[in-house]
Amino acid sequence: MRLSANAIALRTAGLSSAIFTLAALAGGSLGISTALAALASLVVAGLAFRDRRPLSGRVVTTGERRQKHAFGPAAVLAALPDPVVIVDRRGLVVDANRAAIAVLPGLRNAHPLSFALRAPDVLDGLDRVVKGGKAEAVEFVERVPVERAFEVHIAPLSDEAGADAGRAGAALYFRDLTPARRLEHMRVDFVANASHELRTPLASLMGFIETLQGPARNDAAARERFLAIMREQAQRMARLIDDLLSLSRIELSVHVQPTAIVDVIALLRHMIDTLAPLARERGVEIVLEAPPGPVNVRGERDELLRVFENLIENAVKYGEGGGRVDVRVATTAPGSGGGEVSVVVRDYGPGIAPEHLPRLTERFYRVDVAASRGKGGTGLGLAIVKHIVMRHRGRLAIASDVGRGASFTVTLPALGDESQN
Repeated sequence: MRLSANAIALRTAGLSSAIFTLAALAGGSLGISTALAALASLVVAGLAFRDRRPLSGRVVTTGERRQKHAFGPAAVLAALPDPVVIVDRRGLVVDANRAAIAVLPGLRNAHPLSFALRAPDVLDGLDRVVKGGKAEAVEFVERVPVERAFEVHIAPLSDEAGADAGRAGAALYFRDLTPARRLEHMRVDFVANASHELRTPLASLMGFIETLQGPARNDAAARERFLAIMREQAQRMARLIDDLLSLSRIELSVHVQPTAIVDVIALLRHMIDTLAPLARERGVEIVLEAPPGPVNVRGERDELLRVFENLIENAVKYGEGGGRVDVRVATTAPGSGGGEVSVVVRDYGPGIAPEHLPRLTERFYRVDVAASRGKGGTGLGLAIVKHIVMRHRGRLAIASDVGRGASFTVTLPALGDESQN
């Protein structure tokens, strides 16, 4: 059985790419991402040199043709989840998968890659590779429309003749480093902030203990006063640790949507009754405005209680100057996207300046650090609210006018009529 010249070239290219892939994986010098780029090279070799004629002396059936088309190199390239771009030796785009087009919308076949990718380091690396160089890995940062970091692996593609010392082109494999970079920044910020938040109460405790062991050893009045402060600081650390653990648990299950049925109205009435003593102490009236009957959503009862507790308690504490907190529940009729339940918690206090609004749900971010600590805040409440709402496939919106109060709106998917009966 004889193979055509194109088929021989394809198998040769495939063997070379396979060897390169195994060598990269075994040696560890190029990494898994480069090995994947070599796999893309195999795909491109198939695209460029696949044999369209049947094997000698044998008729290829229609079913075999369909199977060959369905599982051919083009289908494999399209199925790759990461962006892959194929260029020829002149730097003109030959092919690209959907992921690449999503990252580089300006990609056009037979147009230079430089029209869509403005990254000099990547283009210089591509130029070296197509001129006979080895595979390279280059990093670049895209800042528009949002900042994203990529590691681009550039793998050379040999042409069919093989004897030509030049190159047929190259495959560019884009590995998105943005999530890893953001996670690393979050980890660093989290450790720095958490250690800072714990350092202050710990320093206070150590100072008071040393004082009680020394000058105030026999001072009963000082001892009682210091012990009260020490208890307050210990409670602050306990709240901080509890919030950190809660946030970690919520983040671990954020991708799992709750399935239980919860009545939002019943939760709000329970939470308003629970916070009534705090509201009376601060001279604040909590007013609930809700439709009659239950309003059901799919959710985790304890987590939704935590959401409304944080929002209503914050409104009472930080908006106490207004003397009133409104809690309003509204529903929208089911449409093409389904109905929604909105819970708005509004206070009439001093409000929040616009520059603070985008950062309110960040961990440990406070508008007024001293006021927050004085009211027992840990700086994690709104971060917990945001992650719980995300887990429930909802949205959190914050609006405020300085001097006129602030409103926090939680919007959750509503259940259909058949689920509420």
